[in-house]
Amino acid sequence: MRVSAFEKSANYAILLVFGLIVLWPLGTILVKAFGPASVSAGKTGAFHPENFVTAWVEGRFSQYMLTSVLVAVVVVCVATVVSILAGYAFGTMRFRGSSLLFYVFLLGIMVPTEAIIVPLFFDLRSLGLTDTLWGVALPQIAQSTAFGTYWMRAYFRGLNGSIIEAARIDGATPRRILWQVLVPTARPAITTMIILFFMWTWNEFLIPLVMSPTGAFRTAPLGLALFQGQYTQGTALLAAGAVLVALPIVVLYFFLQRHFIRGMLEGAVKE
Repeated sequence: MRVSAFEKSANYAILLVFGLIVLWPLGTILVKAFGPASVSAGKTGAFHPENFVTAWVEGRFSQYMLTSVLVAVVVVCVATVVSILAGYAFGTMRFRGSSLLFYVFLLGIMVPTEAIIVPLFFDLRSLGLTDTLWGVALPQIAQSTAFGTYWMRAYFRGLNGSIIEAARIDGATPRRILWQVLVPTARPAITTMIILFFMWTWNEFLIPLVMSPTGAFRTAPLGLALFQGQYTQGTALLAAGAVLVALPIVVLYFFLQRHFIRGMLEGAVKE
């Protein structure tokens, strides 16, 4: 199909318009972050990169970012391994009750956090897990595993069955088939899943807020909210704090965007 010059120009114009719509809020935040934080600071110039240092120190983001990294690493690692194992079982094996059990996993996607957060808090408090790493991480592991199981099941079911059969003929065990044959081919799908897990965990606000009532495990989004209410109402420092909180996700996506897009495209043609 041949595309005329007018159609090509129109496509680029539409993409440019939507690109500006998406990038305009981000550009506004960046401009605010580098702007003067006060009237006196405005007299010294319009460019103030020291806002990031001020926000980092006054907002105690070093502590909150470390907590977020710790929670994200635990959630991503545990949820990824469990999702791969569960997706492999549901996608390549047939056993009694597999369909019913899979729909139980899907409840983790369909039920919103707001509907279960209160009883979940009392359950974890009775186990002595509130204000601990596992109290914040375990609910997010369960949520991520629900999606990850669906994601990996769809991928494994879309694979050519001859690959598994050939490995079985060669004498490979199910464990070896998974980790040495299927996982290397599923790298784009797994990378996409890891990025999504990290984004969801990093941006999670409600679970750390409820599961850590004393603030012992306050994550970066909670720290940003506290910074807004307790330390300053200035838009420059608040914008700098927002950039600091969002920066890890941007960096991760920048380095893994090719694998992320490839995994999303492969997932689109699966089940």
